[in-house]
Amino acid sequence: MHRKDFMKQVGLLTFGSGLFTEAMMANLPAMAKKPLLKKIGVQLFSVPASLEKDFEGTISMLAEMGYKEIELYGPYPYSAESAKQRWNSVTPMLGFSGSGYFGRSENQIKGLFEAYGLSIPAIHTDLNTLENKMDHLGAAGDALGFTYVVLPSIPDERRQTLDDYKKMAEVFNNIGTKAKKVGLKFAYHNHGYGLSEVDGQVPLDLIFENTDPGLVFFEMDLFWTIAGKADPVSYLEKYKDRYRLMHVKDMKEQKTFSGDGGDASQWIELFPNMTTAGNGVVDLETILPVARKNGVRHFFVEQDMVKEPETALQKSIDYLKSL
Repeated sequence: MHRKDFMKQVGLLTFGSGLFTEAMMANLPAMAKKPLLKKIGVQLFSVPASLEKDFEGTISMLAEMGYKEIELYGPYPYSAESAKQRWNSVTPMLGFSGSGYFGRSENQIKGLFEAYGLSIPAIHTDLNTLENKMDHLGAAGDALGFTYVVLPSIPDERRQTLDDYKKMAEVFNNIGTKAKKVGLKFAYHNHGYGLSEVDGQVPLDLIFENTDPGLVFFEMDLFWTIAGKADPVSYLEKYKDRYRLMHVKDMKEQKTFSGDGGDASQWIELFPNMTTAGNGVVDLETILPVARKNGVRHFFVEQDMVKEPETALQKSIDYLKSL
């Protein structure tokens, strides 16, 4: 190549690289705003009354807001009879009775959710069903595509002492084994109890330390964890890869249980303190990156039975998308 041609080519390369650098610089703001959460989910217990009144309309609303994942709550047609009876006993106080598939078949649920671009990675169910109807859960998982079967709370009568919690750890290992055999994963959702020391031991830690990490996973509920005076970041880091799911909630102000969080009356006292994500005092900008780094794969907005869900749930997802 002649020197003149060589210099011409170098000039073009330099000019081109300059344009490329300018283009990269121009796009830096967009590159820097890569969202923290790729898919944001919602737990349907946020909108039970709306679902009972207009199921498809509510699902359509959630999809239009931008939610991509759904977590169902039971009981379901195949749930243990005890779970159905317990549910029927509390629905008069709740003001609604719909749950599970809301009178629809699994095929109808699957078709409707797919039409709106929604997936179901997890469902909540009860202890009796987990212990005795895992085959039914496995079949439902095959039909709907969910992976995680989650226990939302341990019945009162089975968590009265530290020995009860140790026994529950054994039960969880057995459930996890059964779940694995049918292609599912078992997870436990912490509620308000089990976070305070009893005779020098924290019951939730007992469950962590006495369960198989390959069989028993966890769903952290931020609101109840903080209400129980526990630090979400410490638990996420201490038990890395055990938490796979999270309920994203915020608090209007920092409040803890009036007691040890062991009974429903203490939970109900704090319901009015729930607020939309980003509108309260919970440091979500710190907690959520730690959660992702330490193994949480699914993030569900939950604002139990929230009033005006069309506004509240929109604000929550808009905030989470901005992170």
